[in-house]
Formats: sequence, structure tokens, C-alpha cells
Amino acid sequence: MTDLELQDELDRLRTQNEKLVKINRVLMQRIEDGGSLGNQPYATFEHSVQLAEQVQEKTRILNETLAELERSNRALKNANDQANIFKQRFVDAIESISDAFVLLDSDGRIILQNSHFLNYWNKVGLKIEEGTNLNDFKALAKTRGIISQAYPGDANQNPVYKLSDNRWFQLSERRTREGGWVMLYTDITALKMAESARYEQAMAQKSKLLQNLVDNLSQGVIIVSNNDQLEVWNKRFVEMSKLSTQMLRSKPYLQNLASSTELDLAFSDQDAANTHGVQKLSNGTVVEVRSHRLSNGKTIKTFTDITEAHQYAESLRESESRLRLITDNVPAMIAYVGADLRFQFTNKVYQDWYGREKGEHFGVDLKNQRVNTNFEQLQPYVTRALKGESVSFEVEESNHLGHSVYLHKSYVPNKDHHGAVIGFFVLVRDITTRIKSALALQKAHDSLEVRVNQRTAQLQQVNQMLQIEVEERRRTQLDLSKAKSEAEQANLSKTKFLAAVSHDLLQPLNAAQLFTSTLDSQINQQSNISLVGSISKSLDDLENLISTLVDISKLDAGVVKADKNNFNLGELLNNLVNEYQHQSEQFGVKLKHVSVDAIVHSDSVLLARILRNFLSNAFRYTDNGKVLLGCRKKHNAVTIQVWDNGAGIAKDQLNEIFKEFKRLKASQKAFSNGLGLGLAIVDKLSNVLNHPIEVHSVEGKGSVFSVTVPTGQLYEQTNTQSAINRALANTNLAGRKIWLIDNDVSICDAMSQLLSNWQCEVITATSLEQLRSNIDLNTDDVDLLIMDYHLDDDKNGLDVAIEINQSRAKPLPTLMITANYSEELKSQVKSHGIVLLNKPVKPMKLKTSIIYLLR
Repeated sequence: MTDLELQDELDRLRTQNEKLVKINRVLMQRIEDGGSLGNQPYATFEHSVQLAEQVQEKTRILNETLAELERSNRALKNANDQANIFKQRFVDAIESISDAFVLLDSDGRIILQNSHFLNYWNKVGLKIEEGTNLNDFKALAKTRGIISQAYPGDANQNPVYKLSDNRWFQLSERRTREGGWVMLYTDITALKMAESARYEQAMAQKSKLLQNLVDNLSQGVIIVSNNDQLEVWNKRFVEMSKLSTQMLRSKPYLQNLASSTELDLAFSDQDAANTHGVQKLSNGTVVEVRSHRLSNGKTIKTFTDITEAHQYAESLRESESRLRLITDNVPAMIAYVGADLRFQFTNKVYQDWYGREKGEHFGVDLKNQRVNTNFEQLQPYVTRALKGESVSFEVEESNHLGHSVYLHKSYVPNKDHHGAVIGFFVLVRDITTRIKSALALQKAHDSLEVRVNQRTAQLQQVNQMLQIEVEERRRTQLDLSKAKSEAEQANLSKTKFLAAVSHDLLQPLNAAQLFTSTLDSQINQQSNISLVGSISKSLDDLENLISTLVDISKLDAGVVKADKNNFNLGELLNNLVNEYQHQSEQFGVKLKHVSVDAIVHSDSVLLARILRNFLSNAFRYTDNGKVLLGCRKKHNAVTIQVWDNGAGIAKDQLNEIFKEFKRLKASQKAFSNGLGLGLAIVDKLSNVLNHPIEVHSVEGKGSVFSVTVPTGQLYEQTNTQSAINRALANTNLAGRKIWLIDNDVSICDAMSQLLSNWQCEVITATSLEQLRSNIDLNTDDVDLLIMDYHLDDDKNGLDVAIEINQSRAKPLPTLMITANYSEELKSQVKSHGIVLLNKPVKPMKLKTSIIYLLR
């Protein structure tokens, strides 16, 4: 029972009670007023008692009803309190939601909303209250442009709205039991922005991938907009059009670019959806131009270099023309028939025989070209040819003039790569003469056997002679192989001999030079100094002679390999000029040098050998003249030239000068101790370096020798020579402790004296055992180890140096001195971090190397 019903019941009972009290009062009044009526008062009293009981009962019921009403009021109050608490909790709950919340009744009016929903609309200037119809409100928002876009939902997606301030909301809604709606508006602006960013990033990546794909096409590709503006191009188009990327970006319209390139960029409104053309450029390049109009009005245009295909097609046409020329002049009928028995080719003889003009046979059925021959006679052979069998047969046939002849026909099938016959070739020859000759051959048949026997006997005799000749050639071949083997062995022996001789000669020569250098530093008298200088010069000449012989032997044996790298050519030329400057003054030759700043890729040592020979020859054949050393840059190479105004060389001698031991008459003041091997070495070194050598000369006016070297790139350039010179000037070797091992006692003595003059403390030994007996290899203090490579008892200095360094806590700086010039030894020494010097060793070079190792 509701509160209203209880209140109505209470009012009704009160009214009834008041009526009963009033009735009771009236009845009591009547009884008191009518006491004289006999039994009437008692009856009235009795009636009053009954009425009192009824009133009492009604009062009890009324009190119970009032109590029940009071309990109902308390329950109603509790229910209202609980409802208010629940409502407050619900309001708090929807307020705690980060999304906009709204509750609608079945008519779409707002019953309840949270502050987020109010704020969304307040921010755009619309006020919304409870009772507002949301559909009318949304229509108003759309009318005012607040909702710029709406994307209706479907079974899989909720509706999405975009507001004019670029905010995005997604609507989530659900029906209530009363037919209303519960709606949540979620702000998905950040999500949309992230999606847009990802989409833009993906599109940028796809655009980059597409550009990379287009750039890697072998075709030139452009995309042109509706207004003839260049939107996309690739690298190949830039190469073919010779238009710079900057120009394409600054002047993207075709009318601005057409005059700057040979490529056909023109478009017209009347162009078909697809066009095709071929353009030949001034440089001979043939370009295929294709354009394709897209559905959006833009146009893709491609430029394909078909020069090779065009040339191939031209060559095919030329080949076809040559083939036609050949077949037309062959005294035989030639044709080609397809599998459909239609002619696809006939030569002139074939056309003349059947009386047809050129080209009339094309497409004509084989059955219809007969003159006086029945096709059924040829059909079995045609069938066999179409089955893949080559057939030949003879037939009598008449031409279009009625001349009857015998023909020999051959049908050769033509198969594709699957083995299926796609046609057959026809070769027809006139054998009338052969048939007529058959009778004559028959007559000669009787004498043929005798002639054959005679010829057989002759052939047998010739065969025997050939067998004898073959045997003689076989023996000759064996002799040649033996001679070649002996020559190779002799060449190897010569190489080993020269290497051994050079080593044995260089050992005492090295000692002599070291003694001479020591003696030079100890003599003060001018006459003795001149004598020592002469000895030193003679030793230098002897060294040059031995080195020249060794170089020739190495070049002949093919053991000299180029160690190419990038270096500054100017530094090399400056060193050569400094080296030859004092010689130019001595021999009355004026040396000029044009400096150059260029990086070249070569072997600096071998290249210097070539240039030294050029300069030496220029000095040798120039008497009181001039020598010029200079360079010319040509494309990716530098040509180094040595000019002189000497005697010149006769034309018939230009090739002779590069032969071994070939010398021309030199000037009176120049070097006179040469062997004529300098230019021979130059020729061999140029082959090793792959640097071309040229010589031009005018007899009586002078000569120019040149070598062409490819350019290179130097990534880290340092002034090595100047650094070495500074180190030599600023370094004092006094007190430096050096161990020296050399199996030659004279070398040990010479080196000891030379190093002692430099104030070094030297301990020498002829073997590791002798050195070990004098010092403690593991702990004694030492600055440098100098080793000879060739030691006694089949030992070598490299192994000894490794053994010494392994026994010490820290490896010693090591210098290896040897007369072994092999590349293998150089690699081994380099791999162990050891510096290598070849004998004979110049004192200054030795000192430079020591300073380098002690640095």
C-alpha cells in the first residue's frame, strides 16, 4: 500500500470516528431528554452500550490503522533515504566517468546528464538542460555547424561525430527497459590524431617506397597533373632529359621544360587514353614514348631507351635483306610453308618458276600453287614432313611456260621448343642435267672399279706416308717439350743464381758502405775525404749495377708485384728533383720542374724507378742543355713527362732503346757506367704497373719520355717527409741500447762502428746463442733489436726475432735487414709488425728507420 493510499484510509477512518462520536452524543442527549418514556430509556441504554462497543471496536481498528500508517511512514522515509543515497551514488558514479553521460526517456528527452556532457556543449556555446529533446538539440548543432561531420554506426561500429573545433566523439548507446536510452560520448580526438599521424606516416612511407620503386625503374617516368604540371619524376627521367632536379622543382610546368630537353613532353586535350611513339635523339639514342591517361585526369608518361632493341630490329631487317639477297641469288627454289599449308616465304627463283610476282605467294595455299603437278602426288611427302620427318624425293614438273624438267625436292620440318612441327622448309633443285648424266655415268661404271682400286692403292700409300709424318711430328713434339722444360729449368736456375749472387754480393757491399760511412765521419783531411767520397761513389755505382741485374732477373721471372695505393704525386716529384738537382749542376744540365698537386693510384717505389730512369737518360744524352719534369692531367689520369733538348733519337731506334744492353752514344759529361738496361727495366715495370709508356723524339732537337698514371683519392694526407726530416733533426740517439744479430762478422763490425758514432750502445752477435751468452734476453734493458734474415744453421732472423719478443714482457721494436727482395718475406715481416730494409742499407735510411721505431 502506497503512502497516498494510507493517508486516504486514515482520513476516512477519522471522518467515520467523528460521525460515530456525534451520533453517540445525540443519542445520549435524547435519552436524557426522554426519561419519561417507560422502557424506552433502557432500550436506549442498551443501544448505547452496543454503540459504545462498536465505537470502541472502531477506535481499536483506527488505532491499529494509525500504527500501521506510522510504520508505513517510517518505511517510506527509509525508502526515500535509500533512494536518495542510491541516486547520489549514481550521480557520483556518472560524474566519475571520463566520458559524457546522458539518460533519455522514451521520447528522447534528457532525464539525467553528467558535467562532462554539459561541458561539451557549453564549450561550443549551447546550453542544455534536463527535459531537452536530444534529437532536436543535435539537429540544432548540425544547423549551426557545430557538428561538421557525422558517421552513422552499424552493427559493428558506433556512430562517430566530428565537431567544428576538430574534436571527435564516439557514441555508445543502449536501450533501457522503459524504452529510453543510455548514451556515452567518448572523446576520441587523441585516438583520431594518432590514427591520422599513423596514416600520414604510412602514406609517407608508401610514397617513399613508391619513389624508390620508380627511381629504380629502367624507364624514365613522369606523372603530369590536369594543368600540365610535373608532379612525379624518377632518376632515369632526369638522366634521359638532362634536366636538373632543381629545374624540375622550380619550373614544374611542361611549357617551361619543353625547350630545355629533347624528350617529347607535349600533351594535348585530344590525346587518346593511351598513346605510343618513338623518338630519336641527337646522340643516336632511340626512345619509346608512351602515355596513359588515368581516370582522375592525370597522365603517366614513360620514356624507354630502346636503342639496343631498335638497332636489333634494324639488324634483323638488314639480315632479312641480306638473306633475301642471298636466297634470291641461290640457283635453287627455296620456300617456307606453315603448318596450315600456306606459303610464308619464297625466293625469286621460286617465284620465277611458278610465274608469280614478289609477295604473291604469301598466304597462298600449297594446293592452289601447282602448275602441272597434282597435289595428291606431293601429299604423302607433305604429311611425313608435318609429322617431323625430313623427306627428299624426285618429281617431274612443268613451269608456267610449259617447260618440263626433273626436280629434286626436300622437305625439312621446323619445330618449336616443345618439339611441335610449325611448318617445313622447301628446297627444290633442277636435276635434269643429273638425270641426263646418269646414262653417261652408267657407261663409265664399268671402268669405275678399276679406277677405284687404283685410287685405293694411292690412298694407302699416302696414308703410310702420313703415318710416318705423324710419328716424326710426335717425336719433334717430345723434343720441343723436353727443350721447353730444360729452358724453364735453366731460367729458374738463372733466377736462383742471380738471387744468390746478389745476396752474396750485397753482403760485403753492405759492410763496405757501412765502413765507408763510418770512415767518412772520422776523417778530417780534405784529400782523404775526397778519397772516401770516391770510394763511396764507386760502391754506389756497384750497388746500382747489382740492383739493375737483380731487377732484370726478377722482372723476367715475374716475381715483381705492384703494391698500389693512393699517394701525392707532388711529393714524389719534389723528392726526385731534390735528388737530381746536384747531379744537374755536376753534369752541366739545367733541371726545371713544374710542381703539381695530384693524387695518383700506383706503386710509388716502382713509379719512382721509372722516373729515375727517364731523368738519368735525359741527363745522359743532354750536353749543356735543359731537362724539364712536368705533368699533364687528362680526364682520370696524369701523364708525367721528362723533356730534354739533347741529341734526340732516330725513328728507327725508338723501339731499340727498350731492349736489354742497348745503348746510344751519350753526352761526354753524363754517366758512363750504365749497362743499357734502364729503359728495358722501364718497359718491364710499365707492364707490371699497367701504366702505358710513350716516347717522342726529333733527332738533333730532343726527346720526351712519358708515363700515364691513373688518378686516385687520398683520404688522409700527411707530410711524411717533412715529419721525418723534423724527427731526424730533433732526435738524439745517444745512450740508446741496441742488440744486433748478423752471421757476417764484418757486417757486425761495420754496424757497431756506425751505431757507436751515433752514440748508441751496441751489443753484436752472430747467433741467438751468442747473444744469449752475453745478456739476459728476458730482463736486460734494450731499446731496439736489429736482425739479419739469413743466419747460419738454416735459421732465419724472423723466427729468432719472434722467439726473443715472446720471451720478453713487452715486444721490442724490431728492424729486419736482408738482401731477400721477395714479396712473401715482405708480407711475413709486415704481419709481425717488423720494419724491413733491403741490403745494401744507406746510413741515412738506417738512421731514419731507427728513429721511426724509437719514436
